[in-house]
Amino acid sequence: MKETVNVNIGSVAFILDEDAYRVLGSYFDDIRRRLPEGDAETMGDIEARVAEIFRERVASPMRVITLDVVRATMAQMGSPADFGEPRGAERSESAEGGTGTESAEQPPLRKLYRSRTERSIAGICGGLAAYFDSDPTLIRLLMLLLILFGGLSIWAYIILWIVIPEEPARKFNINSKNR
Repeated sequence: MKETVNVNIGSVAFILDEDAYRVLGSYFDDIRRRLPEGDAETMGDIEARVAEIFRERVASPMRVITLDVVRATMAQMGSPADFGEPRGAERSESAEGGTGTESAEQPPLRKLYRSRTERSIAGICGGLAAYFDSDPTLIRLLMLLLILFGGLSIWAYIILWIVIPEEPARKFNINSKNR
């Protein structure tokens, strides 16, 4: 007995078994990494085509999409590599193949956000830990010590809470997951 997942692909509802859901989700994620930033239209077209193929392959809307159907659809759609190189790969290849006269490649711009996952109160310490690539527990302890021993007031924490934006929610094209 397998669990099933209700999903919305290209504005059409489907029922996928859990293995098929996982494989299709990673396929979509891989393609999304290869498309230009903010290219939602192409990703929407890809989802619509996948939904069309699913409707062709599965006669009844109540029938579950299996892993075999997902793999056949992926074979028909093509490899994610057909959609281009992952974002960031072009920059590193051009930097390696350069003559040395161009300026050094700048690291990607990091932004400070309040964490959605590593949070005790407001996600400030989790966000600082992610920004500085350190352990959130260490940042929490440091923040507590600074507040208790006068180096930082509770007002500074509240101001950070107000000023630092919350981390953007992750967007999934497979909209709902019901078990």
